[in-house]
Amino acid sequence: MRNEQDAEDVVQEASLRAFRFFDNFRGENSRAWFLRIVRNTSFTVLKKNRPDEMNIAFDEELHGGQTPPMDAGVALDRAQDRQTVRAAIEQLPPEFREAITLRELEGASYKEIADIAGVPIGTVMSRLARARRQLQLILSQTK
Repeated sequence: MRNEQDAEDVVQEASLRAFRFFDNFRGENSRAWFLRIVRNTSFTVLKKNRPDEMNIAFDEELHGGQTPPMDAGVALDRAQDRQTVRAAIEQLPPEFREAITLRELEGASYKEIADIAGVPIGTVMSRLARARRQLQLILSQTK
């Protein structure tokens, strides 16, 4: 989602859907089950709002930990690096963007990503490898 309000709306709608369809939960991995509902809900919202373009925003600051104080030059460099990486990730196809975000920012295992995306683990591994290659190419062109 491109802004915090849209993301909150998606999570709220996903929570309602999870409650409504709780009988379908098989008791396995609750995190993967709920994240899959959030994922599907966000795709539905994106399709409604932007039928020609499906983009999922990436915000490292929301997913990163606390950092110690630093001087202004270092802070500016890091902010520019974050913006460059964010722009590169947004250029990836949605399935690659999803896989790299879940793995690198959320720390999800391959199995969790497979459960969330509804694909085999081999597909997750392939998507991650392709996403990393594309990111390297995109980032090498921006230097």
